[in-house]
Amino acid sequence: GGGIQKTSYAPATQAASTNAALTETSQLGSPANSGTLVFSAPPRESAAEGNATYGPIAQYLSQALGKPVVYKHSDNWLTYQTEMQKGGYDIVFDGPHFTGWRINRTQHTPLVKFPGEHLFVVVVKKDDTRVAEIKQLVGRPVCGMASPNLGTLTLLNQFDNPARQPVVLNTNGWDNIYKGLISGRCIGAVLPISNLQKYDKAGSYTRVIYHGTAMPNQAFSAGLRVSPQDQVKIKQALLSSQADSATAQLRQIYAIDQALVPATKAEYVALGGMLKDIWGYQ
Repeated sequence: GGGIQKTSYAPATQAASTNAALTETSQLGSPANSGTLVFSAPPRESAAEGNATYGPIAQYLSQALGKPVVYKHSDNWLTYQTEMQKGGYDIVFDGPHFTGWRINRTQHTPLVKFPGEHLFVVVVKKDDTRVAEIKQLVGRPVCGMASPNLGTLTLLNQFDNPARQPVVLNTNGWDNIYKGLISGRCIGAVLPISNLQKYDKAGSYTRVIYHGTAMPNQAFSAGLRVSPQDQVKIKQALLSSQADSATAQLRQIYAIDQALVPATKAEYVALGGMLKDIWGYQ
């Protein structure tokens, strides 16, 4: 629908009250012992934006389960992956490669996912004659999320020699990555194809020089501290149309205008291998 064009955030009052509730809860000592479930996602945005996006989902799942679910924002990728690797998160929303890694290493179960495929593209400005193909980005600035974001891995996996790669300018938020390309800050940009279609549907401003491999989309997974009964409740809650308002901001960020769909282990289990060269995932 037309609603996905908006980039406004949740009302400040809602974000503020969610924020206060979260800050309060996260100081109650170890969630593992208190029955509180910790929900997290990669740090692709500021803490305020993270709370506005994921706070409503934590509140919605708390109601569905009848027990507290708190959203925990990480300030950086290192904190996020350290917590994830030691099983510190009970419910996680993130990319297919992380979901696959958690299935194998922390016994997570994927529950629901965004519909459609997760596919990254590398783009340049339409009138940029310097770059005809991806190999010509060596040594040039490309706007992308910090590695091991899947888009950035998709880009870097095309370059065998670590000394001859593009220079990734870490940029938070797909909007900002696109703006960085258009403003000339970067020569290339890595974006989910759904976002590129939102920003430049007609291909008036950009040219795709590389299509990544299509994968199952980003998913919610749950770990061993979430009982099988609660996993079913989370799945049902997120598949229900009642979840629409709680997931609205998250779906808007990725230009997803349909409901979530069920996810299976089989479609993710092999994808953790994409992280094999990344420190901490071996």
